[in-house]
Amino acid sequence: MRTMSIRPFLPPYLLERIAGSRNARQRDRAYRTLHDDQGFRARAGAAELPEGSARRGEPVRHVHSAGHTRELPGERVRSEGEEASGDPAVDEAYQGLGATYALYWEAFQRHSLDDRGMALLATVHYGEDYENAFWDGRQMVFGDGDGELFNRFTIALDIIAHELTHGVIQHEAALVYADQAGALNESLADVFGSLVKQHRLGQDVESADWLIGAGLFTDRVEGQALRSMAAPGTAYDDPLLGRDPQPGHMRDFVETQDDNGGVHINSGIPNRAFHHVAMALGGHAWEEAGQVWYDTLVDERLARNSDFVAFAELTLDNAGRRFGTDGEVRRAVHEAWRAVGVLS
Repeated sequence: MRTMSIRPFLPPYLLERIAGSRNARQRDRAYRTLHDDQGFRARAGAAELPEGSARRGEPVRHVHSAGHTRELPGERVRSEGEEASGDPAVDEAYQGLGATYALYWEAFQRHSLDDRGMALLATVHYGEDYENAFWDGRQMVFGDGDGELFNRFTIALDIIAHELTHGVIQHEAALVYADQAGALNESLADVFGSLVKQHRLGQDVESADWLIGAGLFTDRVEGQALRSMAAPGTAYDDPLLGRDPQPGHMRDFVETQDDNGGVHINSGIPNRAFHHVAMALGGHAWEEAGQVWYDTLVDERLARNSDFVAFAELTLDNAGRRFGTDGEVRRAVHEAWRAVGVLS
């Protein structure tokens, strides 16, 4: 039976900071979330998945509620075509699944996460005050947060799309979740998470906020989001949570054994490269920059252990193949990777 580690949205170093709080309730919640995240293993294929959609362009969504237990998938509360439930977490999850499907289908003609129409599954109200969201290899799982530091994890569309993109990566490049390959894994989830939000809101590159997880923090936290693609390292600076540790250039690359080799930290470098490309090209980011990144994600030459240089070189090649070797897009891609110190 194939197993895989979960792909949590909140990095462990953030929860570890909270676990050092003087507030006993904050410590307890963080410890319980860390315990869940470290101990959970998805049994992909352990049970039969619901039937997906045979008709391209039409998603199949199922949202369940765990009822604050840790049983998955829980009770089904809304399925494709059904009316809104009135439960914000349920309805946000349902809409987020649909918005993610829409971006992948309308921009890249991808039919769900596996490109074969697999059903999109989500479980909300997982655990008691669970402070995370994750992709477990077959479905999305969302906690409600604690209401003190974190709001519910369905509140930000890009969180939903970020985690679902781990499913796309799983079915394509299957990038190893460690070191630079793992940072690319996280960065791709951020890139397409942001594109889903921009696509849903009809935003161009100038009007997009380029933030990941805006709205997740409560007013008690000094921060605007979990990450900034435009300016890595500036998303939050809080007495309890510390300062956003993401670098935006290879000269500041973080060597660490924590966080699977810094997958949530060093992802700031390729994130900033994508932002550079999108801003240089203008318009809607999914049309040119996003197309190059998608072409690279599904490129058979992208190895599971690819580092930043290997990925950057593939983006250059794919930009040339799709938009011309002497074109504006390829030049923008090269300049972006040069600006963050990955390519000379």
